[in-house]
Amino acid sequence: MIIKTELHCHNSFSNFHVGDKEAPYDCDISIRDQLERSYHLGLDAIFVTNHNTLDGYHQLLQYKKNHSKFQNIEVYPAEEITTDTGAHVLAYGIHDAINPGMTLDEIIDQVRSQGGVSSAPHPFSLLDALRDDAKKCDMVEVFNSNNIDILSNARATQFAMDNKMIQVSGSDSHVLSTLGRCVNLIDSENNLDSILHSMKHGKIEILQTGYALQNETLDHLKYKIHNSKDYLIEYISEHYPHAKWLLTFLLKIYDVNQNSHVWALFYKIALFLMKRISQKINFQNHDPGFMKDRNLTTMFKMAL
Repeated sequence: MIIKTELHCHNSFSNFHVGDKEAPYDCDISIRDQLERSYHLGLDAIFVTNHNTLDGYHQLLQYKKNHSKFQNIEVYPAEEITTDTGAHVLAYGIHDAINPGMTLDEIIDQVRSQGGVSSAPHPFSLLDALRDDAKKCDMVEVFNSNNIDILSNARATQFAMDNKMIQVSGSDSHVLSTLGRCVNLIDSENNLDSILHSMKHGKIEILQTGYALQNETLDHLKYKIHNSKDYLIEYISEHYPHAKWLLTFLLKIYDVNQNSHVWALFYKIALFLMKRISQKINFQNHDPGFMKDRNLTTMFKMAL
């Protein structure tokens, strides 16, 4: 039996679990909409991978139970956990949530003690990436829809090949239209034990991949910014005191017109700069540590 599966998606229960250094609002996808889109895409199964929580999984099961239309879509538990270094790791098939802030080794030990499977999401992205430590996981995400710099995915693919790792793709869906952008085929029965067994033995392959579009990325940013303004103002005051006037001014302009073509221009410029940084980090061996400081001046200089 071949199972069409979404391995990396979020819903509204991910909100307020992302971490202290992130805007609290992460995703606005409702339980109903997530199941509706999964149904229309013909998915056999989805793993809900909310940040640092299993919330959203049980709610999906309850909604599914009360709506016979979705009975053929299996929903399985998963969690995207933040390590002590700020990197992310995916845990599939766990029954108890794993607390963030532990080392990668400690998290992987807990995943295995629950009979789960670990995966390295966006392992060479510019933030939240395990990088070479991805080899400690059972699987590696070689294509992430949000790695729009493209080079991060290319580096992940080469890494997986060099280390003979099991390769998967992830939509990393935070807006509804990107759910199912990446789909994996699992050779198993459509139950959790069988799927986890197939994952561990590499009986999984990538069916399709696709990048988040500009409007989808901007829609996600709009949601985060619109709902997290107070947090963002505090964050700017703490981390960018010298640029506070400029960044606060930009937030006010954004508030006046969220659909201005100016933001599309900003997106294109940011993407160009991000690609230059990714080239230096992923293929010229520059130390990525400066990205964790989120210093705009340092990032800009690296992009030149």
